[in-house]
Amino acid sequence: MSVTFLTQQWAQEVTQALNASADFRTAAAEKQVRLQQVVTDGPQGETKYYFTLEEGAAEVGIGELADADATVTQDYATASAISRGEVGPQQAFMQGQLRITGNMMKLLQLQGVLGTMPNAVRGLEVDY
Repeated sequence: MSVTFLTQQWAQEVTQALNASADFRTAAAEKQVRLQQVVTDGPQGETKYYFTLEEGAAEVGIGELADADATVTQDYATASAISRGEVGPQQAFMQGQLRITGNMMKLLQLQGVLGTMPNAVRGLEVDY
């Protein structure tokens, strides 16, 4: 069964997939972050979702996050390309497709965690 990108059901499925991945849990074991994502120009307009990581457990949800460490803003085309694995977040940032505000050092410390995420969610069927 497929889920629609940037919906609550999508967020729940991503959360479950991340937390079920041994590689993700190992990489995330001692990391903490509160990351706000803003996706512009989507089919429903602007969508905000968040990613939190605490004691090795991830949560993805739709909405705004109080006290985010950083905010990443991108358009829908970039967000969906990253989600499909067509472009990496670092590449998108270097090409000016991602804007980051807040604690950039915190994000740099998460490279190992972020690197495990595509494999963790690979089995999800997502409609864009």
